[in-house]
Amino acid sequence: MTTQAISEAQLHALADGVLPEDQRAAIDAHLRAHPEDAARVDAWREQNQQLRALFDPVLEETFPPALLQAAAPPAANQAWYSHAMQAAAAIVLVFAGGMGGWLLRGDGGDMRVASASPLTLARSAAIAHAVYTPEVRHPVEVGVEQEAHLVQWLSKRLGSTLRPPVLSPLGYHLIGGRLLPGDGDGPVAQFMYEEGTGKRLTLYVAKERAGKQETAFRYTQEKDLSVFYWIDGQLGYALSASLPKQALGKIADAVYTQLEQPR
Repeated sequence: MTTQAISEAQLHALADGVLPEDQRAAIDAHLRAHPEDAARVDAWREQNQQLRALFDPVLEETFPPALLQAAAPPAANQAWYSHAMQAAAAIVLVFAGGMGGWLLRGDGGDMRVASASPLTLARSAAIAHAVYTPEVRHPVEVGVEQEAHLVQWLSKRLGSTLRPPVLSPLGYHLIGGRLLPGDGDGPVAQFMYEEGTGKRLTLYVAKERAGKQETAFRYTQEKDLSVFYWIDGQLGYALSASLPKQALGKIADAVYTQLEQPR
């Protein structure tokens, strides 16, 4: 009888407590036969506990009134700012616990466990989106008025030629971008777009490790924040916005088409 291979994503799912019950018997048998994998799962569980112990008290802290007053946006934007910061806190809470096996919603509505690396891309993009899109005065590091410099700078830092897609036919205009720290594979770029009502979306571009396999579109959602993400060669992309899946999917198709055009 052929034994089905156990993936690392399944081991992460077990450690995070989200492994489907119908897979539990096979995983338990695998761990009994592979004590080194059992030790890895135990280590991940311990890491999750340490992360929760570290971050849970921070999430429960009350900000000093003086700091809140200094950081508060104009009154017209306070409701939007409050909503966005709540979303950011929710995303950090979900992901800070080491949720490497987070369940993703597939196109057909099925629930499946994604591989750890693409999920890290989606997680990082979602957090960056939630942190920077509420900014009123400084949403980007370099504005669109210096687009040529922005693209050249980010391309040089990532070691790849970047081309921010043109989304004006879909109602979104580039307002600029910024350089962000990556998760071990070097810096990442974030391009931010805005439409007439003030809604924003971000394209997160990360340098992936050499030899990484390409992935088709994947989709995940946390509260009202949707993310389409994929890996193409040495670059990983994640498009994030507080939009319905169908609406963001249309934009993601346009982004992918433009990025695939010959350079």
